[in-house]
Amino acid sequence: MALKSAALLLLALVAFVYAEAFTSQALDCCLSTSSKMIPARTVKSYVKQTVNGGCQIPAIQFITKKNKKLCAPVPEDYNWAARLMDLLDRKQQRK
Repeated sequence: MALKSAALLLLALVAFVYAEAFTSQALDCCLSTSSKMIPARTVKSYVKQTVNGGCQIPAIQFITKKNKKLCAPVPEDYNWAARLMDLLDRKQQRK
């Protein structure tokens, strides 16, 4: 009887872990942005964050060379963000 209980408990645990792994995908969203200009020398890439993608605000996530995420406003609001994205795109094309 104890073996059946242990097997059921193990099965329930496996089912729970499996369900969590495939149904709860944590989003890494910017909750706010900073208008402070980010130096190009510190950034290696960027990711566009959209409301349609599950985040609350549109933003640009600039990833630094130390793998930190800096949240900037969308380029329509700040020209420096658009210029930095263009620079990173050109660097990527040269690779």
